[in-house]
Amino acid sequence: MDLSSVELPELPRLLAAPAPGWVETTDVIVVGSGVAGLTAALHLREAGLHVTVVTKVDMDEGSTRWAQGGIAAVLDPADTPAAHAYDTELAGVGLCDPAAVRVLVEEGPTRLRELMRVGAAFDRNPDGSLMLTREGGHRADRIVHAGGDATGAEVQRALHAAVGRDPWIRLVEHALVLDLLRAPGAGPDGLGPACGITLHVLGEGSEDGVGAILARAVVLATGGMGQVFAATTNPAVSTGDGVALAMRAGATVTDVEFVQFHPTALIVPEPARVPGAGLAQQPLVSEALRGEGAHLVDGDGKRFMVGRHELAELAPRDVVAKGIHRVLLDTGADHVYLDARHLGGDFLAGRFPTIVASCLAIGVDPAVDLIPVAPAAHYASGGVRTDLRGRTSIPGLYACGEVACTGVHGANRLASNSLLEGLVFSRRIADDIAAGLPEQAKPAETGAWVGGGGWVVPAAGTASLQRAMTRGAGVLRSAETLAATAATLTGLGAGRGAPRTADWEATNLITVASKLVAAAYARRETRGCHWREDFPAADERWRGHLVGGIGPAGRLTERWQEQ
Repeated sequence: MDLSSVELPELPRLLAAPAPGWVETTDVIVVGSGVAGLTAALHLREAGLHVTVVTKVDMDEGSTRWAQGGIAAVLDPADTPAAHAYDTELAGVGLCDPAAVRVLVEEGPTRLRELMRVGAAFDRNPDGSLMLTREGGHRADRIVHAGGDATGAEVQRALHAAVGRDPWIRLVEHALVLDLLRAPGAGPDGLGPACGITLHVLGEGSEDGVGAILARAVVLATGGMGQVFAATTNPAVSTGDGVALAMRAGATVTDVEFVQFHPTALIVPEPARVPGAGLAQQPLVSEALRGEGAHLVDGDGKRFMVGRHELAELAPRDVVAKGIHRVLLDTGADHVYLDARHLGGDFLAGRFPTIVASCLAIGVDPAVDLIPVAPAAHYASGGVRTDLRGRTSIPGLYACGEVACTGVHGANRLASNSLLEGLVFSRRIADDIAAGLPEQAKPAETGAWVGGGGWVVPAAGTASLQRAMTRGAGVLRSAETLAATAATLTGLGAGRGAPRTADWEATNLITVASKLVAAAYARRETRGCHWREDFPAADERWRGHLVGGIGPAGRLTERWQEQ
């Protein structure tokens, strides 16, 4: 396979940071406090292990709380795991791992019931049965939701409460994970298993709070990388920290080119001027609204998805995003509209209170007005490569949730499979750790442990990076636009910053952005949410995966693996 490449910046194998000024020890570190991280922590505690959860801001500020649509699981007797698997693999356009999909759909209902036992309350019918709905790409009603369109908030609330009841779960908030600590071993650079992390905790320790936590296993549950784009539904904390850390440590990543753009992010005068959202976050308008009958229309009021796909507005997300983007290209507009007026104000306010509130905040009343929407970066289908037990290529390092590539999503995530994936694979990780946790190892005497040796890029280039990624590596890509994006990244990567939060995040962003551009340039086809204007059709020769990381010299590596 010819893996064509473009010039991209040299990337650090270590972030510039002082030596840790303080050290703690625990059994297992979980980095991230969304559905995947907190579920992993609870299961690890069930196994009798001491757990430290490290989270970037407050426990509830990650992506989970913003999930609107729900959780997909086979709960209707008329539905089957095989049907759920079929829909998942169809959306994944030939790149899903069938074994991972089977794990998801067969274990999912049990994991969802466990979540309900923890305290998550989902919407129910008058007879007490769970209210099930349908979203894009599903051919059955199998989506449970809470508070109408506030499922993520309810899941986060329930898990937060459960974690708060356990005194043996140590929570470290306002902490940015920096680098992985590894024990001496026979691997590249003389390194072995993961044995902890370095991190920066605001206001604690010395040198602005840089410290270390040693552990017998590390679980990455850091969420996505949406902030590499100028328009995203991800919160401001989603700067690709977990994927970048794993790459610097030598772990394998894959399928990073497959970033799902949510078709219907709310268009606002300035991104995310809504209560509780970060300034770089745009509120999404859940496809559950389309599942209830809302229609996509262009500026002339014409439905444009009819005839493009058998499911029209309920087609998989990549199909809908491309349909919208074609309209934008044809008309020169910057948005299309959702028409939900026929659903009625009372129904909309009861079923979709979050969406209605976001619309009203910008002066749009969905009961009488069309809702302006356009695609925005939403979900990364690729990430740190794992096996079916969440194990990465580095012993002792695990990953689950959006930071991981389990093989479930393939080239495009099926709606509402993300929270389910976090539930299912976090349990598998906990079981694997509990079955054979090694003794605590001492970190190798490398830069992360002793300080020095790394570097960072300046945060001043972040806005330029985001604009370049949106223009050249967003919904529509080509060799020309990707090469232009690569040139921008190379220029930004030549700068050197200081060991501080903004520059650490900027370095994580340029790391994951570079990997995304490299993979998108190499994959010369259109598949799922990867859309190449110069290669507009899927090509069976590309039915496989681009697998790589950062080599010893700080240059990206790429190899081809058949599906």
